[in-house]
Amino acid sequence: MAATSSAFVGGLGSSSTFLTGGKRSHDLLSAGFGARAIPAFTPGKLIVAAAAVQPKKSWIPAVRGGGNFIDPEWLDGSLPGDYGFDPLGLGKDPAFLKWYREAELIHGRWAMAAVVGIFVGQAWSGIPWFEAGAAPGAVAPFSFGSLLGTQLLLMGWVESKRWVDFFNPDSQSVEWATPWSRSAENFANATGDQGYPGGKFFDPLGLAGTLKDGVYIPDGEKLERLKLAEIKHARLAMLAMLIFYFEAGQGKTPLGALGL
Repeated sequence: MAATSSAFVGGLGSSSTFLTGGKRSHDLLSAGFGARAIPAFTPGKLIVAAAAVQPKKSWIPAVRGGGNFIDPEWLDGSLPGDYGFDPLGLGKDPAFLKWYREAELIHGRWAMAAVVGIFVGQAWSGIPWFEAGAAPGAVAPFSFGSLLGTQLLLMGWVESKRWVDFFNPDSQSVEWATPWSRSAENFANATGDQGYPGGKFFDPLGLAGTLKDGVYIPDGEKLERLKLAEIKHARLAMLAMLIFYFEAGQGKTPLGALGL
């Protein structure tokens, strides 16, 4: 971990301002993915507990050796779903690694929603997903221009908030940033982990925590298990979408390929 931390801090010096931003962003990106120091204040002393790092896993467990192609030294196994797969070395710079994980998570969530939407949409309407937008009444009562403009405006606003929150966590959980919410706490990060806000708004079913006297209390064990399950499903969904695109190029649909 010492080597990882050293490489991390060293890598930040060469990172672009696009990823590192100002001094506060530098400090945020300097936070490693491995052992996490959790301060607990008690009268007269400070106790620091370090979370144990799980042993590294391999994407080809039967192969030993292979250098950084099989076992990259810049991946320590602390990220959910980290099996040492980085043949192109995209995660050598820790600042970029943190951003790539954020991008993978967001794209994976969209892909999971898209896969469900494609199957349900075609099963409901009988229209192939790549022709749905051209179907009569598909975008009624809105014109395509109105729909596109509204989506760009709303998505741009939401994504800009996520972008700012990435470099300055919890900066967006304020009253003026959430005008429709009577309490900014609904949009605060209840778990403390980037990309996993939890809380009453983002975890209403209490899958990764519980509500006690109106306060959301995350369950670390459940959260880690759900993180791993989510990233696995997200990767499968992104792969599925890639296959759907190839099928669409041949005029086929996922349900058609299944003979349904």
